[in-house]
Amino acid sequence: MKRLFLFMLICVSARIPAQAQAPKLELPKLEVSVNRVELDALHMYEVDSSGTVNAPPATVWRILTDYEHMNEFVPDLSSCRVLSRNGNEVIIEQMGTARFLFMSRSIHLVVRATEQPMSSIDIALVSGDMKHYESHWELFLVPETGGTRVVYSGRMVPNFYVPGLLGAKLIRGDIERMMGSVLARLDSKREQ
Repeated sequence: MKRLFLFMLICVSARIPAQAQAPKLELPKLEVSVNRVELDALHMYEVDSSGTVNAPPATVWRILTDYEHMNEFVPDLSSCRVLSRNGNEVIIEQMGTARFLFMSRSIHLVVRATEQPMSSIDIALVSGDMKHYESHWELFLVPETGGTRVVYSGRMVPNFYVPGLLGAKLIRGDIERMMGSVLARLDSKREQ
């Protein structure tokens, strides 16, 4: 029975014309590093990530600061809403899921985003399921293409157990998925 099903699946796949198959999306080149460091008796993860997209900085800025729509393209982010805005300071509530191997945990954060228009966003933890969380987004025009280099860095200490030996690898996988999705979204909106 399994062989019959496999045979039927191969036959059906062979009949689909090449143009009818879904095209593969190529993600923009992505660089990620995660290091586990000890600071003030905390096991902290330092994250550095960057990638380049063809979208101009104004488009990238518009998408990165449209906080209430981030859950549409950031993996494991179930909701993101602005609680208040005062000038260049925005208080944001985020809810999502952290996945480690076969376990998952709900995450709730309230963060303060400080925006420097068209240039950078600094994010700091107000409250939530982290002992420490800070991140920094920075945008650089790529003159040769008119695109944007997007740089993300951060420091984080989860408020829950992360396996010591695997922690950096697990967080790296999370950051690669997040940044890959963000860069893909930014690149897909380059002409808007």
